[in-house]
Amino acid sequence: MESKLSLLLSLLCLLACVHTSFSASGETNSFESVPDLEKSMYREIEGFPCVRLLNLSGEIGCSNPGREKVVAPIVRFKNSKELTGPATVLVSVDEFESLLSRVSKDSDFARKVAGILVESENLVQNGFNGFSPDVKFPQAELAPYPSNNFQWNPTGSGIMWKAYNFPVFLLSETSTSIMQQAAIASENNKKSYTKVVTEFDLVMQTTKSGTHDSESCLKEGTCLPLGGYSVWSALPPITFSSSPKAKPIVLVITSMDSASFFRDKNLGAESPISGLIALLAVVDALSNVGLEELNKQLVFSVFTGEAWGYLGSRRFFLESDQQSDTIKGLNLTAVETVMEIGSVGKNSPQGTKTFFAHTAGNASSVNETLSALHHAQDSLSGNVMVKRASTSNPGVPPSSLMTFLTKKPEISGLVLEDFDSAFSNKFYHSHLDDLSNINSSSIVAAASLVARTLYIQAGGKDPLSINSIKINASLVEELLGCLLDCEPGLSCGLVKHYISPSTTCPSHYVGVILGAPSTARYPAYAGDISRFIWNFLADKTALPSKNVSSSCPKHCNGDGELCIRQEAVEKGVCVISTTRYVPAYSTRLKYEHESWTVVPSNSWDMMGVKDPVWTESNWDMIRVRVYTVQNDGYDHLILLLGILVTLLAYLVIFLGRTLVRKALKRD
Repeated sequence: MESKLSLLLSLLCLLACVHTSFSASGETNSFESVPDLEKSMYREIEGFPCVRLLNLSGEIGCSNPGREKVVAPIVRFKNSKELTGPATVLVSVDEFESLLSRVSKDSDFARKVAGILVESENLVQNGFNGFSPDVKFPQAELAPYPSNNFQWNPTGSGIMWKAYNFPVFLLSETSTSIMQQAAIASENNKKSYTKVVTEFDLVMQTTKSGTHDSESCLKEGTCLPLGGYSVWSALPPITFSSSPKAKPIVLVITSMDSASFFRDKNLGAESPISGLIALLAVVDALSNVGLEELNKQLVFSVFTGEAWGYLGSRRFFLESDQQSDTIKGLNLTAVETVMEIGSVGKNSPQGTKTFFAHTAGNASSVNETLSALHHAQDSLSGNVMVKRASTSNPGVPPSSLMTFLTKKPEISGLVLEDFDSAFSNKFYHSHLDDLSNINSSSIVAAASLVARTLYIQAGGKDPLSINSIKINASLVEELLGCLLDCEPGLSCGLVKHYISPSTTCPSHYVGVILGAPSTARYPAYAGDISRFIWNFLADKTALPSKNVSSSCPKHCNGDGELCIRQEAVEKGVCVISTTRYVPAYSTRLKYEHESWTVVPSNSWDMMGVKDPVWTESNWDMIRVRVYTVQNDGYDHLILLLGILVTLLAYLVIFLGRTLVRKALKRD
């Protein structure tokens, strides 16, 4: 009897020891709800995704390979050149290109890459040689001349134009630190029974539905066309009764959108936002000068979608051909000269600022524009220098002017850039093309040159008036903070003076067209940047309205009247201005019956024939999180111990019942 009791006590002690070994070390966590428990288990990672984009011939960008989430342990690329199994690869920006190159060349290695996390770091300030995911001649297929393998973008790798069947995220600075620590901890605890894993939720609807090109995904409704709204404005306003004969037009253009490997980390500071800021500063300066008596009309146009097949400028021409209300008052046949403000932010803060004039078209008109540029240069007392671009260049650099030269080969055009034969921007179409990549003094110099040139081109000859045209350097600084930084970002006073922005951190990705493209005066789905530019230009180019006290837009319907600042002030402000939104999307797309269709190209429209028709896949959620899991060997051990404990418990119960029965019989 004593031996049986001794055995029972021994088994109970064993069970107690097993229970203790799996208990916490003395600390306990209390959870009040399931979300509290989930937060303690999973850590959300801040990042910027690479998403799936499609065209008529296929797809580019990134997506989970199937319908499910991807889960894999973290390894650092620099410490794990060979992968033993599926892994999330943590990589620095300077090794990112080499990693993707390895993926494209080594299929066995590629199969083991479950996802990629790219560390956030400022390589501009660290003297990095360059990082451009675009090709060496961006959009060469749409150039009005043979490319002949010319390299406008020598640092270009072309990685953003390939398709990757795994998720890729750019980490925020905070998340970079978290993931580096997690990767190091995993490396130092290889013998531990736990491992840190990432979970990617980047399931694209085009992948789920098997629609792998724009035509099929538009038909199935799993994607939307890239696009938005361009803006144009006349200075002074075009009034139909003011002149019996239309004046020749000098058209000044630039772009508001950029591109990047990562959808929402897309600033494009040097290319093209430095040119956009210069144009806005030019309009501000010229709005203080009397232009009504000059013999040419100035028109300013800011296109969106230019990084994706010149969507904005090509749609601009089509809207004109169709005599749309969006182009009402603007006769493109009267355009005499086109001047584009390109990348102008890379000149050194000290010394003379040098810019290059890339020209094309009618020789006499080109020479007239160059003469005006040099006249303006001389008026700036040696602070600015203009040089004609090298004749060895095959033509103008990638720019909206290419659309005009293709549509109207006889037109005179000039692109003002801060480079001659190769981009000075080593981070072209990269997330690293941010505020640290440019300086405001270069933009002020370019704007000063353009403003005085336009005044001279329009017929202004008075030296005092020319010298009085000055750029507001404080406005340029403010625009840099509003359009290229999160602090203050779009919550800055200048932007909020005109609109109520939907977000704070700016992004210059073109986005997608929501709903039917609108030709209305105030389209419902225009983005923050387009709405700000429209209000700014309408304000700066405006004449006072007699309806100052009237509420608008309801009572702002007079000849040439517009309602500005209606998001920022209760009633809005009624002004006289020729400022319009123009839809920007592929000329080969048609919206009818609440869906998009691809229309056949016209043989006479060379750019339309080559139009890729870009779309973006829909998705339900994009998320990355990290957590700790037990390895498989440990799971098997737990299973065996569980079976052992169950057997021991059964044995204890059996022996206990036997002892109780015997004790009861004796009683």
